[in-house]
Amino acid sequence: MSAKPTIVLVHGFWGGAAHWAKTIAELSRKGYRDIKAVELPLTSLADDAERTRKMVAQVGGPVLLVGHSYGGAVISEAGNHDNVVGLVYIAAFAPDAGESPGGITQEHVPEAAANLAPDSDGYLWLKADKFHESFCQDLSAEEGLIMGVTQKAPLASAFGDTVAKPAWRSKPSWYQISSQDRMIAPQNQQRMSARMNAKKLITLDASHASLASRPAEVAALIDEAAQAVG
Repeated sequence: MSAKPTIVLVHGFWGGAAHWAKTIAELSRKGYRDIKAVELPLTSLADDAERTRKMVAQVGGPVLLVGHSYGGAVISEAGNHDNVVGLVYIAAFAPDAGESPGGITQEHVPEAAANLAPDSDGYLWLKADKFHESFCQDLSAEEGLIMGVTQKAPLASAFGDTVAKPAWRSKPSWYQISSQDRMIAPQNQQRMSARMNAKKLITLDASHASLASRPAEVAALIDEAAQAVG
């Protein structure tokens, strides 16, 4: 596996690095040892991209960036780093220059949009009692409960932060659409993936949390990308 890039996993809103747990296990079974998962502050796109760039720089060799949900915006911004050799989007935002996750969301408002609630400190939460049905309806109710209780809320203002120079315009990219996604409308995923001319596009009959509900297929796509750029 030494010829293959280090895989750096980037989570999205309402989750942390642990959302990748099942995908990490699948990648480990495929023999990958050089895997890292960024823990984002979720305070702004600039902060999150900088945290990702620092982890990429620490690797010192080729990196395959993988982003879920808002993490797709982060890898689009951070992926111009010289070490990055490819990008994989898992039910993710892939904004073009001047676009934001919030702006894209408004094009086709997702089913679960009404279940978001800001607090008095400016953080945007997914209502805990609606988390399972909104984010991960194809996981067990217990898993949904745990994800809802442990969710990591972003500052709401981060939704409006725009990408300056999207890395997918210049680097090979792969995309996985979740056809039952209630957090990012599948129509938006279809549009974003089509314009990036992805090396491979797959559609899973999955919720937004495909990284947890369909980890074997997600890991297979990451593996295919890693072999292609390695």
